[in-house]
Amino acid sequence: MRGTVLVVAVAAVFAGTGCSEKTGALTPAEQHRIDSEGLVRRADDLIFRYTHDAGRRDAGWEDRKASILVTKQSVIIHKNEKLGLEITPRTRRYVVVRRDGTRVRISAGGGKSAESWSFIPPDDAAGWVTDIRAVIQVTERGTNR
Repeated sequence: MRGTVLVVAVAAVFAGTGCSEKTGALTPAEQHRIDSEGLVRRADDLIFRYTHDAGRRDAGWEDRKASILVTKQSVIIHKNEKLGLEITPRTRRYVVVRRDGTRVRISAGGGKSAESWSFIPPDDAAGWVTDIRAVIQVTERGTNR
């Protein structure tokens, strides 16, 4: 019995530290890039619903804690230095953003490479969609779609 209590207590401590994990750290080079592009929106430590292979037999999803940055030229979903999704003028895949109530959904790619990142922004879901859509439109102009 005493061993079980200890295991439960240790598990509770680790679970508590996982919840407070920070995801918004940037390297000095990344911060310089964001500053030069002009930061429009930023939200750290959000829960994203990451979906892959939507509509396929091997589709799946998971909740991931991450941060999002929107500049005049880029959308970046990241966990500190680990990149989840990046949309820039060099992006060549199909990207669309839409609002689903208070949730914002960014879908990228198609077929086996299709993925979706959805999140509830801290404020102004419509404004987030508008600003992300502006980046996608810059991307589309650059690819002659």
